[in-house]
Amino acid sequence: MSLLVIVISVTIAVEWAVHHAEPILRARVVETLSARFDSRVEMKAFHVSVLKGFEVSGEGLEIYPPDDVVEAGAKDPLISLDHFSFAAPLRGLFDKPMHVGVVSVKGMTISIPPREMRQQAEKREPKKGSIKILVDEIDCVDSKLIIGTAKPNKDPKEFDLQRIVMHNVGPDDPWRYDATLVNAIPTGDIHAVGTFGPWVNESPGDSTVTGKYTFDRADLGTIKGIGGTLSSVGEFNGQLNRIVVDGTTETPNFSLDTADRPVPLHTKFHAIVDGTSGDTYLQPVEAKLGQSNFSCTGAIVNVKGKGHIIDVDATVPDGRIQDFLALAVKTRPVLMTGRLNMRAKLHIDPGSERVINRMGLRGGFRLRSIHFSNPEWQDKVDMLSLRAQGQPKMAKPGAEDVSSMMTGQYVLGSGQLNISQLLYTLPGADVNLSGMYALNGSDLDFSGKVRTKAALSQMVASRWKSWLLKPVDPFFRKNGAGAEIPIKISGTRGAPKFGLDLKHKDKDKGGE
Repeated sequence: MSLLVIVISVTIAVEWAVHHAEPILRARVVETLSARFDSRVEMKAFHVSVLKGFEVSGEGLEIYPPDDVVEAGAKDPLISLDHFSFAAPLRGLFDKPMHVGVVSVKGMTISIPPREMRQQAEKREPKKGSIKILVDEIDCVDSKLIIGTAKPNKDPKEFDLQRIVMHNVGPDDPWRYDATLVNAIPTGDIHAVGTFGPWVNESPGDSTVTGKYTFDRADLGTIKGIGGTLSSVGEFNGQLNRIVVDGTTETPNFSLDTADRPVPLHTKFHAIVDGTSGDTYLQPVEAKLGQSNFSCTGAIVNVKGKGHIIDVDATVPDGRIQDFLALAVKTRPVLMTGRLNMRAKLHIDPGSERVINRMGLRGGFRLRSIHFSNPEWQDKVDMLSLRAQGQPKMAKPGAEDVSSMMTGQYVLGSGQLNISQLLYTLPGADVNLSGMYALNGSDLDFSGKVRTKAALSQMVASRWKSWLLKPVDPFFRKNGAGAEIPIKISGTRGAPKFGLDLKHKDKDKGGE
């Protein structure tokens, strides 16, 4: 009889718990979230099971922005959950506030309204309400963060979060998190740990964020025109709309498809990131390409529906020209070796075309200790130097290895390098040129003048040829030079053609 009474009592208790727990817990969830976010909360479904304590689950939970942000134009829920669940002991129903260990969440979307809408929201007193449930940990999978924008030329910024675990989820203290998110371009996984918050209801973009991150095996091939596998580590802090990031990157096989030759690239950077727009400001980047050090400052700005505009100022104080040619030029070996000092302005338009077709580069350079990799080119330079010094009998292939230098201005675009004000200096001669060089090595076209120390008659080995040229020496002796000779370089990198530019000389005559 006593056993029957116990069974009946337990049955009544379970029936009471199921009947009363669901509305009690539903009200607690809604009131807690409404008080925490000062917002309207809706929920499509809510279930309670008492087989193993209280097992709670829900679907279609939506937390909307504050009313004045909605009135300013925000339409989407601030936070929406496809499904959530948590468990609590039976006695928890009578605790105020109720304590929950872990809440599991699937399909969470956080949509932060544009800053302009949040700024339109008037300052107001928060709605009255109390926290009915305290949570130790929230474990989210397959989540998404969307940061809206009111600017017509920008797309919302979207991040896919594979998994994020948040600890100590209190109303006033920062939340500790451990997150893994998928970066779209370049494709790769980012793992970050740190703190977030406290959450600012009126302006989520002002919420504080700190952390350390690792970005492993990012495939740069997802950016058309470049290649390589990038890894990065660093740390960050600030507000969501102004994050200060310090880190390093390693790309052992960085390449451009114009050359398709991997060159190691290392960077150390300090950047300001607006997490609400995706705009990044580099202040600065210290980089090493191959064995060449250089630095950059600039900006990467998001453009709606197109990608990013990249504007960077770069300085190479003392690099190796062969490192940069190896990256950009297909022909092997590279055109020349030497020491490079350069300033450059890089601009890359947004779009899906190859990077080299969207890239513009302009600036000035100085090269010293130049040596041409093509023996035919180097022999011609060596022999030109000897003839220009009045030693034509020594001008034979391999007789001397001349070190030369070069300065100039350049513009790079559409796979073509255009050079102006090019001054090429070697012992006995100065060469002034302008022209273009195709990065694939298929086209070469330069013209200009050679100014030599020796007169024209002094640059030929044959005595009778020298005697025949003496009468014409005065026609080529100009501006303090022994001779000033118009020249043209054409053909291809593999088969260059050197010769007199008679049309150029005719123009000079006509202009006198």
